[in-house]
Order: sequence, then C-alpha cells, then structure tokens
Amino acid sequence: MQKIGNELGLQPSSLETIDLGLFRYVDEDLNLHTKTNKGYEKVPVIWLGAERSYQIKNNKELRDNVGKLRLPLMSINRENFELDTGFQGAIKPNLFEQADYKGGSFKIASVINQEKTRNFANKDKAKSIKNGDETGRYKNKKIVYDEYYVPTPVYMNVSYTITLRTEYEQQMNDLLAPFIKLRGNSPSNSFFYTIDNHRYEAFIDSSFNENQNSTNIGEEERMFETKVMIKVLGYLTGEGTNRDKPKVTKRETVVEIKISRERVVLGDELPWKKKNNKYRE
Repeated sequence: MQKIGNELGLQPSSLETIDLGLFRYVDEDLNLHTKTNKGYEKVPVIWLGAERSYQIKNNKELRDNVGKLRLPLMSINRENFELDTGFQGAIKPNLFEQADYKGGSFKIASVINQEKTRNFANKDKAKSIKNGDETGRYKNKKIVYDEYYVPTPVYMNVSYTITLRTEYEQQMNDLLAPFIKLRGNSPSNSFFYTIDNHRYEAFIDSSFNENQNSTNIGEEERMFETKVMIKVLGYLTGEGTNRDKPKVTKRETVVEIKISRERVVLGDELPWKKKNNKYRE
C-alpha cells in the first residue's frame, strides 16, 4: 500500500490485473535476451489476447514486409480459469458485505485519525483543569481510527501458456534456461509476482512441450517452438466496472456514545445522593 490518507494506493484485483502482472513479470523482470543476426538483443513479448490489427500498428518491428512474425519471439495466452472450492486462501468466503451504500467486508488497514483524536484529547484536557489550558501531555484513551475495507476476495486458478519461438536451437536454450531455473529453484516449484500492491503465486509445469521442424528438409521456415505451462493462484475483489459501491470503503471507529437527556423543571439533581448531588452546576 503506497499511501493512506487522502489517496489510497490500492487498486481492485481483476482478471486484467492478474494478466498484466504476469506479462510484466516475463517482459520486465525476466527480461530475456539472446543472440541474433543483429547482436545481443531483448526478445519481444506479445499478448495473444490483443487484436492482430493492434499488434501490427502498435509495434511494426514484430513483423516483416509480408506480415510474418520476426523470430525470436515470446507470446503469452490465457487458456482458462476455474473456481477451486478447495482453495480458499487466507480469507474465508463467509464474510458478507455491510448492507449500507459503502459496502466492504474485509479490513485491510487501520490508521489513526490525527485530527479527531486530537479534538477529543483537547476537550478532555480542558475539562480536567480549571484554567482551560489545552497544552501539555495528556493520556488520551479516545483514539479514532480510519479503517479501510474491501470486498471479500474470490480465489481462482488461472492457466497460461507461454510460447517460445526461435530460429536456432541456441536461442531456444537461452530462453528456456530461466524458466527451468524458476521450476527447480523453489521447493514448491513456484514464484511470486506483484502488481498494484497485489501479490500472486504462480507454478510452472514440469513438462516443456517442444516442437521443431529442423529435421524437415522442405522449404518452410525453420522454427523451434516450446510451450511453458503456468498456473496462477489469483483472486478477484469486487465486480470490476459493474460494481456500484466504492472499491475501497473508509469507516471511522466509535470512541464515545452520547445520549441526549431532557431537562426537568425542578433542576438537575440526583435524588439518591445526599451530598454533591448536583448533576450539572
């Protein structure tokens, strides 16, 4: 969480958030390079979910004059997702949103409200002394907190396929090595990536499906292709753009409850007390 106060640096978790986080991890964090006929260059990463017309206009260097993709290249595609009832994560799904217009069910942060806490402290300090001096130290028990709530997360498994395409076997070896290290470096065969202060755990499948046409003596383009299967344990918060309540709800804690009273005609006295029975002087 970047900042709490006038602006809360936490965005809802959606399918687009999970997709973009994995794309940035492969493109920026792994930052894979290999040798080409132009030297040691970064391998471009494309998202297959985008329209082909957008891909052509957005980065014209990905294709040659006849429209074929330039190799080496990596592509990411989301295959499917499923709701796993056995996977509930750290937050159980039995938290219901509050019925008012703000909503929210799970508290993510609690911050002291400096202004209102100071007002309560000054008020009690002024009452405790006769001259009404509000300065100096005072043990204040009335602390007001600003609490931030979000909707209960819905956990799900999202499957992706990362396809590596190269012209030479050495290029494929360079691109596969980081994924193999991620697969075997962790005891749980997983890695983590973050985006918008959300953290997701991803697992790499142990099998790498390889396809090549190097043994074919035909006239088709020489190509090596390997697919890396990744499963991400993600979660969704809220209903996205269709949510009619705030994405993050802010509420203040209650430190004092006051009940109004009626003034009687005969005065404010406590009849059961014999001395100092004036309720208000």
